[in-house]
Amino acid sequence: MDRVKSNFSIKNLENLSGIKAHTLRIWEKRYNLLEPERTDTNIRRYSLDSLRKLLNVTLLYNHGFKISKIASLNADEIPKLVRSIALKSNSEQLSINAFKLAMINFDYELFDSNYEEIQQHHDFEYIFMQIFMPLMKELGILWQTGAISPTHEHFITNLVKQKIYLQTERLQRDKAKNEDQPIFVLFLPENEIHELGILYLNFLILSKSYRTIFLGQSLQSSSLQTLYSYDTTFNFVSYLTVEPNKEEIMPFLKDFHKQLLENQKSKLILFGPQQVEIVKEELPEQIEMYRSVESFIFKYFSEGVFV
Repeated sequence: MDRVKSNFSIKNLENLSGIKAHTLRIWEKRYNLLEPERTDTNIRRYSLDSLRKLLNVTLLYNHGFKISKIASLNADEIPKLVRSIALKSNSEQLSINAFKLAMINFDYELFDSNYEEIQQHHDFEYIFMQIFMPLMKELGILWQTGAISPTHEHFITNLVKQKIYLQTERLQRDKAKNEDQPIFVLFLPENEIHELGILYLNFLILSKSYRTIFLGQSLQSSSLQTLYSYDTTFNFVSYLTVEPNKEEIMPFLKDFHKQLLENQKSKLILFGPQQVEIVKEELPEQIEMYRSVESFIFKYFSEGVFV
């Protein structure tokens, strides 16, 4: 089981807060803002409490509070002020910092209250694309550099998934308006388990009043042949984060075309970072790649476009 990270270097703090290590040392010396322990070789090590405090301080500092003013606040005043600022602010970065603070604290209430406040001003598409996606990118870097543990990442990722599930469930209650159009089938290939992107795409397509069949993660292409028992055309949609790997991706696509697209009017629509491993010149016309959600929306859901 993943152990919760509870000991941080000053570089970890820099990565998490965005405040340079040099500045942190000045704050520490001048304002006694943080109290690190020292190793036998005089290297600073910071506790989880220190990280929580710094994220609070950073949120206030980025909102215009002077560091001298923040340092004069007592331990109880800082988190109260942070909650107030986080819930009232329209800044994407402040919202991201508030979600990071919720992650470090394993604080469901802060996550939900921050989310609900943003939702009063923006729709879910905005929240996901402008806040959740940048948050996930930051967390990916933090995880790779050891600033957070997989436990933190899983905690926040599952909270984001919950919000997508709730939004998707509401949309599924409405009857699709474009029933004469191809059905979008969303799946992840075998051994691919990173489903945040495909979950959002399912929500997005439903929000445009198109029918979807969501099949989830790690699915063998051969099992999709069952769908052709329906006498219809499909737009297969997949999000390739780490699989298929560099050696397997072109054989996977060629096999997918042979099994599911050849002699059909169906398509395969691809998203995700593994697109960089695809030899575009070797792709059949029925396989399309999209670098952005916006270009996909324009192609399939612009007014007057029929697929």
